[in-house]
Amino acid sequence: MAVYTQLNQNKIEEILSNYNLGKLDSFKGIEEGIENTNYFLSVNKKKLILTVYEKRVKSEDLPFFSNLMSSLNKANFKCPAPIINNSNSTITNFDGKKLMIVSFLDGKAKSNLSPNNCKDIGIETAKMHELTKNIKIKRQNDLSVNSWRSLFETVKDQCSKLHKDLPKLIEESLNSVEKKWPKDLPKGIIHADLFHDNIFFNKDKLSGIIDFYFSCEDFFAFEIAICFNALCFDGAKENLSFNVTKAKNFIDGYSSVRKLSELEKQNIKVLSQGAALRFLLTRVFDALNTVEGAMVKVKDPIEYLKRLEFHKNAKNHEDYFF
Repeated sequence: MAVYTQLNQNKIEEILSNYNLGKLDSFKGIEEGIENTNYFLSVNKKKLILTVYEKRVKSEDLPFFSNLMSSLNKANFKCPAPIINNSNSTITNFDGKKLMIVSFLDGKAKSNLSPNNCKDIGIETAKMHELTKNIKIKRQNDLSVNSWRSLFETVKDQCSKLHKDLPKLIEESLNSVEKKWPKDLPKGIIHADLFHDNIFFNKDKLSGIIDFYFSCEDFFAFEIAICFNALCFDGAKENLSFNVTKAKNFIDGYSSVRKLSELEKQNIKVLSQGAALRFLLTRVFDALNTVEGAMVKVKDPIEYLKRLEFHKNAKNHEDYFF
């Protein structure tokens, strides 16, 4: 979440006129995240989140995101529910942009996850994978392995500003990952962005998952690889280390709902390397293309070099959790 589009009270009240929600009590921009503009709203003492879609989010993908969240909600999965406007749609046009208002999810993100937290996240992740098997709507992952080289080409000439060896290290990782990337693993709809700030806890109990705007169809095991990178490394920058206990707890939770195949286990190393590369590339791009005046916290891309180093040196899946 972030703020690129600045909205005042009059603008937000104009937006709310498209809904039957009541009177605006208060509003506040949310700085966390890097993709879209987000505001916390209080309307008739009810908490809501307003999202204005920017940057990578394509307008044609919005029905997918809306339908996914609505379907998961109906299945009692803990995530925000899109609010229907006066035109019987969850998507509203305003000032040349598209926006959505969703229900507020109680709880807060935790920066320091315990192994038990990771187990709970594993359970919820597998539940989501099982539930989405029955959802017919599809969306291709436009930030999967086939897109990484072209993304690299857009930052190749500038990324040495962030780290002198970055072009060489990315090139080496790309060559390795593209060569070894699996072709046929179990797939379905994944969240694709399960970082700490998208997972809420209330009194140490998982209260829900937010920010489904990278959700897409891809390998279920790629979601696990993303979670290993996002949730199972401790420390900062050069002192980062992989926490096998957290990873094992995540897998124990996940496997209690959905069992991994042997082929998925065998490919977890390259999938984890690819997940680290994907977030390194998008963070490099964002660091080099920050919008002036935007209320946003740009995430450090360089910490992903340490993750790539771990994945490169891992012998097989047993170095992760088995």
